[in-house]
Amino acid sequence: MYFLLIGIVVLTLKYLEIGPVATLSWWIVLLPFALAVAWWAWADASGYTKQKEIDKMAKRKQHRIDKQRDAMGMRLKKRK
Repeated sequence: MYFLLIGIVVLTLKYLEIGPVATLSWWIVLLPFALAVAWWAWADASGYTKQKEIDKMAKRKQHRIDKQRDAMGMRLKKRK
């Protein structure tokens, strides 16, 4: 996501010819987009994206369980 945001900013600066970015080669300006594609390909192929989704769902499930236990007065007190 960060690569995409950086790419959009640099592309806008290049197009509007603002600052030192105006003198950069187009290959350098488009590099963040290629890095974003590479990152997404790696994240999907390695299972990183799926694992983050599973962790998020587990955290939401545990929060829901804790909230229900609190509502019923069954919340376990932590041992010291």
